[in-house]
Amino acid sequence: MKRQVGAEESKLCRKLGVFMRKCVFGILSVGVIPNHIAFILDGNRRFAKKHNLAGEGAGHRAGFLTLMSLLKYCAELSVKYVSIYAFSIDNFKRTQNEIRYLMDLMLEKMEFLLREDGFLSKYGVRVCFIGNLGLVSEPIRVTAEKVMRATSKNTRIVILICLAYSSTEEIVHTVEETCLVTKKTQPQAFKPRNPQNDVTEDADEHKNKEQNTIKLVDLEKHMYMGVYPNPDILIRTSGENRLSNFLLWQSSNCMLYSPAALWPEIGLRHLIWAILNFQRHHAYLEKKKKQL
Repeated sequence: MKRQVGAEESKLCRKLGVFMRKCVFGILSVGVIPNHIAFILDGNRRFAKKHNLAGEGAGHRAGFLTLMSLLKYCAELSVKYVSIYAFSIDNFKRTQNEIRYLMDLMLEKMEFLLREDGFLSKYGVRVCFIGNLGLVSEPIRVTAEKVMRATSKNTRIVILICLAYSSTEEIVHTVEETCLVTKKTQPQAFKPRNPQNDVTEDADEHKNKEQNTIKLVDLEKHMYMGVYPNPDILIRTSGENRLSNFLLWQSSNCMLYSPAALWPEIGLRHLIWAILNFQRHHAYLEKKKKQL
């Protein structure tokens, strides 16, 4: 009998929480809702140490539950894009045991999403992996492709998981791809000068120069994040203000928010506060974007 009463109370509390969340989100929706929110998931290991959690990767497992909750909130708020800094190229400098464990955990969670796709289907989540996937193992790469295919028809919210990613590597990759397309890496054949055709040759030279000039739009369309909008808010937990080589190109005109909470501790109130600050400064940010 007591168990039944406890279950009913728990169910009632969940319903009340959902109702209150809908009310708060309704108030927030009166203002501008950010189109793209990016997260740097910092503090998983410190969280495990702080709470004396046993078992390898306990902090990262707690962080995964936090991630799922925040994705749910973003979907309910009609945020269209969410970027997650899952694994930096610099993280490959960690110990082999830690790298192996993190990759195994990532594979486990991706396989979980494939098996239990209720969350992805319910919230219309499309998953995309961004970064140099050639650096990860084949099982990770194959499973990532399966997740992308399985969610390709979902349109409510797009989750960009940055895996084996860094901004400097993205920029180098972009320049290489752009140069390849514009054929700037190919030397032009030498042509002897003909004084009688100076005007024609100068015009041709000017035309070729324009064709081979790399423009900003050429670079941006070859970036990993090129087909997605720039973030409106970038949130890094644990009170750190560093971007750690994450979306350096794309974050020049976005709100930065660094709550003191470690990643597994971040919750709804932090997300609401970040959106309120974004709404407060939205007019200024839009003005700065138009000046570029």
